[in-house]
Amino acid sequence: MSDDPGAAVGTTTRRSRAIAILRHPITLTLVGVAVVITIMVLAHVLPKAFDWEVRSRNYPPLHATWMPRTGPGTPYAIATAVLLLIVGERVARTLSWRWLLLVSGVAAFVWMLALAFVDGWAGIADVLDADIEYLQTARRIDDVGRMLHQFVDRIPMDSPGQWVVHVAGHPPGALLTFIGLDRIGLGSGGAAGIVVMVLAASIPAAAMLTLRILGAERHARLAAPFLVAGPSAIWMAVSGDALFAAVAAWATVLLAAAATTTRRWPRAALGVASGLLYGWCVFLSYGLLLLGILAVGVLVAARAWKPLPWAICGALAVVAAFAANGFLWWEAYPVLVERYYAGIASERPYSYWVWANLAVFGFSAGPVFGAAVALALSRLRALRDGGALGVLVTLCLAGFAMVLAADLSGMSKAEVERIWLPFVPWVLLGTALLPRALRVPAFALQLGTALLMQHIVFSQW
Repeated sequence: MSDDPGAAVGTTTRRSRAIAILRHPITLTLVGVAVVITIMVLAHVLPKAFDWEVRSRNYPPLHATWMPRTGPGTPYAIATAVLLLIVGERVARTLSWRWLLLVSGVAAFVWMLALAFVDGWAGIADVLDADIEYLQTARRIDDVGRMLHQFVDRIPMDSPGQWVVHVAGHPPGALLTFIGLDRIGLGSGGAAGIVVMVLAASIPAAAMLTLRILGAERHARLAAPFLVAGPSAIWMAVSGDALFAAVAAWATVLLAAAATTTRRWPRAALGVASGLLYGWCVFLSYGLLLLGILAVGVLVAARAWKPLPWAICGALAVVAAFAANGFLWWEAYPVLVERYYAGIASERPYSYWVWANLAVFGFSAGPVFGAAVALALSRLRALRDGGALGVLVTLCLAGFAMVLAADLSGMSKAEVERIWLPFVPWVLLGTALLPRALRVPAFALQLGTALLMQHIVFSQW
């Protein structure tokens, strides 16, 4: 061993430089994207190479079918992607706040519509009208009270009059939503699909508004292009889970507003309203109980807990309303678990899906989600320091924590391209941390992934 002090200093310097390079935002971005793409490729290639039966149609890990094609929406989707790539960053940076929220909604809607229209009007009208979805059942319900009282009894696969897959797999709030659409004359597949897209198009504005309310407008603007357009739009368009994601997003806006107001009664009203929407989310999808992580993240970011009792009251009011009408969430969930494992879930190996689910999330949220998480993790100190950066890191990591919790639960084996849509925007907030030099290439990767996947595989959602 050398006793030369200069050699020791040189070794320390080289080590410091190596660590600095590894911690550099460009390195973290490239590594994060590379890891996600690698997982995506492995999740697709390994089942075919080793003849694994993972039960996800013929394009694992997506629940989709290999079907290369173009359609009437193809030129519009390409044109929209090019336009967004050219002007997206500048518009997000320079437009007034109110106009940015409006333009983000319009752009998100156009992007979803163009992608869906690759399959023509059927890409919108046929999806929610499928026999596994809610609408066909919703049209047949003539007594909502009886439906709620019988709901749990009709979940098991061998029960008389068993519910179709998606109705059985969700609490009755999802079915009630589509019953409501049918009752007001929006019960066709096309009309309901447009409603879902309009609501889904509001999600970027809700995520940005949450950041602004919490004091991070600059980061909201930086994340805007990635919130507006990405591959999740393939499934956001006319998926019931996109509607759930919209309700969750606006519940979060209300909670952020409650946490930042200094006035008592507005805080109470906003807190209760937020709790009502969060409570409704739990009756839209069992997995959205995990939104509690996001709600805590909002309160931590705001350094305020006073809205919590009001939000809990709002959520409990929803629980009480369903219980009074014959549906008990805590009785239904164990029955659902039994049905879940009595069906295809028992044939989907956890050892594959526990990591392949993250690959699916890469297809849905886009490969850039790996960079968003890596960059957020590199700034953990901001959680202590607070400020705008602390808000951003908290919400991004809360989003990823929901993904990990859902993944490890074993109740989301496959199909998470739609199931985890409510988590996507919060994880993508981390794209605000992307280095300037890689922002446009990263956005191009997101848009390109969406165009490629919509044109080579067919998903029933």
